[in-house]
Amino acid sequence: MSSQPCRLYLITPPRIETPFQWVDTLSAALDSGDVACLQIRLKDLDDDAVARVVDVLRPAAQRRGVAVLLNDRPDLAFETGCDGVHIGQEDAPYAQAREAIGPNGIVGVTCHDSRHLAMEAGERGADYVAFGAFFPTETKQAKSRTEPEILEWWSGLFTIPCVAIGGITTENCRPLVETGVDFLAVSAGVWSHPQGPAAAVAEFNRIMGGG
Repeated sequence: MSSQPCRLYLITPPRIETPFQWVDTLSAALDSGDVACLQIRLKDLDDDAVARVVDVLRPAAQRRGVAVLLNDRPDLAFETGCDGVHIGQEDAPYAQAREAIGPNGIVGVTCHDSRHLAMEAGERGADYVAFGAFFPTETKQAKSRTEPEILEWWSGLFTIPCVAIGGITTENCRPLVETGVDFLAVSAGVWSHPQGPAAAVAEFNRIMGGG
């Protein structure tokens, strides 16, 4: 089991209509507690539109020491100055993602509920593996439902970090934290929190810190 504390991995909402205004919401959230990573995951935008949003959000995160990953698109991640890319099983193959992002970039891989896919990703050099969904989620259609035991199994055997994703909120995250998982990937659980995103980040950090 990991001896390092669990950290927060933020995922943007699927649509950001006014990025120049929304970056203030992001900044307030990032200033409210430890955040390791921001994944920019946007739906139904062309490359130029994605790049424009990245250009607004990326500096706010990187100034705070938060790694910025782009979902699905290794080529665009490199072109827009992101720190890495997150790929699913239906996206670019790992080798293609690594070639695009370079040897020092971050490549994370979705592994759903599969131990086999996770071990394959680790062997190929993935910087982290992501398991989920653990809970029902409206952000993305989940390919599988996953049990927390897979996080405990991975954390007990491997040094490559693992990420839990899918429907995670401040109300349901504690059993996941207790498995030794390295990161909790959260989208709606922060942006739709009743007290607002900043309060959500603070509460996640309190729970992950053992509070």
